[in-house]
Amino acid sequence: MSWDTLRLDWDGDVATITIDRPEQMNALNADTLDALEDALDEAEDGGARVVVLTGAGEKAFIAGADIGYMKDIGSPAAQAYAEQGHRIATRLEEFPAPTIAAINGYAFGGGMEFALACDLRVASERALLGQTEIDLGIMPGWGGSVRLPALVGDEVARRLIFFGERIDASDAHEYGIVGEVVAHDQLDSHVEDLAADLASKPRHALAGAKAAINMSHDAPRDAALDFEARVWSGLFGTHDQREGMDAFLDKRDPDFE
Repeated sequence: MSWDTLRLDWDGDVATITIDRPEQMNALNADTLDALEDALDEAEDGGARVVVLTGAGEKAFIAGADIGYMKDIGSPAAQAYAEQGHRIATRLEEFPAPTIAAINGYAFGGGMEFALACDLRVASERALLGQTEIDLGIMPGWGGSVRLPALVGDEVARRLIFFGERIDASDAHEYGIVGEVVAHDQLDSHVEDLAADLASKPRHALAGAKAAINMSHDAPRDAALDFEARVWSGLFGTHDQREGMDAFLDKRDPDFE
């Protein structure tokens, strides 16, 4: 499948989704959102062990949603737009393999929200991030008001959302929004190495760990612990569990499925 506004590239078991509208700062119009849903379906159907989300060009990761489209719509269309954004963010959050946001430039509004939905975030030193919707007369609508407070705490999230502040990569790292900041010209190679390392890990154990962490955010403590125990015990008897433990005892590298 091919799209005009997005690329899906494979490197072994790593699927890289690149929003490809550099002249529009990779803003998310309706066609791009539809393509992104299709690309996530294709990545899952293709058995991706890691998904990387990034933007084309030197300036932007994803500069946000399509303001030209949003300015004239009413509440029913806005509701449908919010639901699609939520659906995509949830796909990134619940994808059965790690997702990495390679933030190579501007990540504003919906772009930041999709980055927040990824498991890991690596930023170029040139990146700028922000929930900037307030200055458009709106607020975050694709999960920012939920995921950002969970990540950085209530006070910091309120300040970032209320003021629409744009923060650089260093501040984003200090707040805990991104896990790493790297030199701009090293971002691609660093993320490639990170993704390759993750792709070499046992697929089912990674999926189980991701699901258990996600469950811990929403479920009562006892329910989350019960879920962890069930997922953990279910990995016993699998090839990867036996191989991992045999390799440890034999003092060799494991060969996972």
